[in-house]
Amino acid sequence: MRNLIIPLALSTLLGALSIAGMGSCVREGDSLEMNRDMRDSIARAIEKERKETEEWLQSASTSYLATVNRVDFGDRTTLTVGRGRDNDVRIEDPDVAEHHLSVTVVGDSFRVEAKDPGARFSTGGSAVRSASVAPSAVKIGRFSIRLSHQRFPGLIVFDPSSSRFAEYKGLKYFPVDPAYRYVLSLKRNPRLDTVEILSTRGNRRHALRVGWFEFTVGKTICHLEVNRLLEPGVQDGNYSVFFRDLTCGNESYPVGRYLEVEQLSDGRLLLDFNRAYNPACAFSLHYNCPIPPEANDLRVRIPAGEMDAHYMEK
Repeated sequence: MRNLIIPLALSTLLGALSIAGMGSCVREGDSLEMNRDMRDSIARAIEKERKETEEWLQSASTSYLATVNRVDFGDRTTLTVGRGRDNDVRIEDPDVAEHHLSVTVVGDSFRVEAKDPGARFSTGGSAVRSASVAPSAVKIGRFSIRLSHQRFPGLIVFDPSSSRFAEYKGLKYFPVDPAYRYVLSLKRNPRLDTVEILSTRGNRRHALRVGWFEFTVGKTICHLEVNRLLEPGVQDGNYSVFFRDLTCGNESYPVGRYLEVEQLSDGRLLLDFNRAYNPACAFSLHYNCPIPPEANDLRVRIPAGEMDAHYMEK
């Protein structure tokens, strides 16, 4: 999921408009029929969401462009962080102690310990010398250290003064098109089998195959596999769709794009390709992103959602 969290009111508005805008002749799997006022309301909400995402990418301390380093644990259980050359994660800054932290993977969480006398880190708004921390972030001076788990743990350093902010060039999107907006029932997998999903750093991630969506693009019937990653912090209802379509590698990001699905009040799910977004690895080398499974390689164009703004091209 993207770092920018969609405000609850906006998410509720989008879902409510979807249900209200459904014509009685709309069949399961067809895109929604809406009158002009509803189309305009949804388009304005999505455009607002896009503007907020661009503002976040341009300057936020959690922006993809704020990342400056990543070190994976690999076969190690502990990594050290500090200004000294002998640290696994080195941060050359006077506010960082020579040997500031040790971070140890303990099950699904991390044990963080300050090392040098006087060294502190912040978690949950408090400055401490030791803490058990769920996958999240701790702060040292102006730097944030993300404790990334994903059953392939690593430390990612964020610097709000990152030089990469100078590379900002906005985001690109296809125009909002209600033809790529669907309210669907999930065809649930009766076996809930576990599948492997490859990731951009070469590891294999495990997920539950929850079920499938069936829908039409033009006259083509399409199917998408719906997964729930089996990783710390992923809740039971956190369903993800990782997909590729015929725009990938040309208009949109070559690896593929992601969609989050939303539960609606009538029990069905909203699948809106206008809100498809690029993975974090489209912006930074410091992320570990799921690669869409072969089953989700759609043989149609989906000219909706985020395009490739080419941040990884020099």
